Amino acid sequence: MDVVIGVDTGTTATKGVAAGIDGAVRASASVHYPLSVPGSGRAELDPVRLRDAAVEALIDVAKQCHANGDRVVAVSLSAFLHGLVPMDRDGRPLGPLVTWADGRAAAQSERFAADGLSRKLQARTGTPVHPMAPLAKLAWWREHDPATLRDTPRWGGVKEIVLAGLADAPFLVDLSVASGTGLYDIHARRWDPEALDLAGVRAAQLGEVVPTTERLRLDSGVASAAGLPADLPLIIGAADGPLANLGVGATPDGVAAVSLGTSGALRTMVDAPVADAAGRLFCYALTEDRWAIGGAVNNAGSVVRWAGQSFTGGAGQPGAEGEDADERDAALLAEAASAPPGSGGLLCLPYLLGERAPWWRSGLRGAYLGLRREHGRPHLVRAAVEGVCQQLALVRDSFDAEGHPVTAVRATGGAVASSLWVGVLAATLNLPVSVAESPEGTGLGACLLGLHALGELPDLDDAARLVDVAAPTVPDPADAALYARLRPLVEDSVQAIAGVLTELDRLAPEPLPDTEKAVTNR
Repeated sequence: MDVVIGVDTGTTATKGVAAGIDGAVRASASVHYPLSVPGSGRAELDPVRLRDAAVEALIDVAKQCHANGDRVVAVSLSAFLHGLVPMDRDGRPLGPLVTWADGRAAAQSERFAADGLSRKLQARTGTPVHPMAPLAKLAWWREHDPATLRDTPRWGGVKEIVLAGLADAPFLVDLSVASGTGLYDIHARRWDPEALDLAGVRAAQLGEVVPTTERLRLDSGVASAAGLPADLPLIIGAADGPLANLGVGATPDGVAAVSLGTSGALRTMVDAPVADAAGRLFCYALTEDRWAIGGAVNNAGSVVRWAGQSFTGGAGQPGAEGEDADERDAALLAEAASAPPGSGGLLCLPYLLGERAPWWRSGLRGAYLGLRREHGRPHLVRAAVEGVCQQLALVRDSFDAEGHPVTAVRATGGAVASSLWVGVLAATLNLPVSVAESPEGTGLGACLLGLHALGELPDLDDAARLVDVAAPTVPDPADAALYARLRPLVEDSVQAIAGVLTELDRLAPEPLPDTEKAVTNR
């Protein structure tokens, strides 16, 4: 079979996936690496290791393809958004890659909001003004190290670093990644002058923006090591979020994709870039005429993992020393399923790591409201799951407000192995939720975009019939009605106590190491 290899660079691992025109995954590999947390609020990666991992994953999958008798016809790239790294003119990194999880630019983001700039910038760039965004990161550099900011020849992210290792190409970045920087005007299709001025960089320090279907040529040395043709096309590809929609077949109108792992996201596709009037949604490109709108939440499976560490212990209990962490999570979720929907009147604001959508407030902190003596561990854990799903439902409500209603959801990620997660998600969204059969959503999306760039998949909506999903979980009407009644209480609670939570955060000591490390798995 003719296959495309997708190379998907993530926060803690790079995955290689090979798939053909039928959408079936033929080979896969993962290369892991650590995320460094050198100080409070910081989260960095070694860019050289990131680049090497992409090469290793590609070579591993290529060898599997050769063994299968499959012919590799292209390589296509996926990268996580919001990374930032200084580079020399030849693409060599000059420092660590600052990831999406790094929060040191909180003060700069807050200042933009206080000056009334956030909503205007988001309307033009599609990226919320938040410490995750390269705009805010560069503004931090401008204040703390202006000489380095000015004198660094190139500023890029994950895609630029990987591309410099896989292709002999000019300094390029794809439209999808550019649309997630907070520096690019998605309507005028140019680097935004005001954003550049606030960031303190020049357009010449940033890559030339090209379509996500741009065809380059794989580096000859990498091609030789992988046993691939010297002239093999390398498709520059897109960002991980929009590609995840493609990889689960959530590209037709009215279909949304949910990613539920350590963090989470809900996205749906539109035909042109849109500005969210309320400032709750991002807008990132998949191609020049397909765009993903949605919101990401910082806290998803990480909340259950935290609960396992905080609410359990003792011999034979979930969380006991030596048990596998995933098994502990599964046991805890099974216990939580015994609590009733609504968790006996307990509401959880699950903001252990601040929050992105729909609030985009990095300093927001969590809370339990309505605690009574009869509440036990099952109620506490179920309330946390419900709190995460309510955040995603608030994103879905924003789709409705912007005239993009959703009628079905396709889900992927480690958390969807739990029937409790899927059932609560379906009821909270009040939509049928189908779980993707393959766990390789983003990598498969990169393969499918590569096939599209080669002309083998002209209509991206055909991915919906290529990607297998399980029978949908249909929401329970009574549960859906209950969660709909509770959701306004989430918004009211955030508005009422946000100031209290922020002040408590200011009074708290430095985060404990385990709390800080919890952000490292996306």
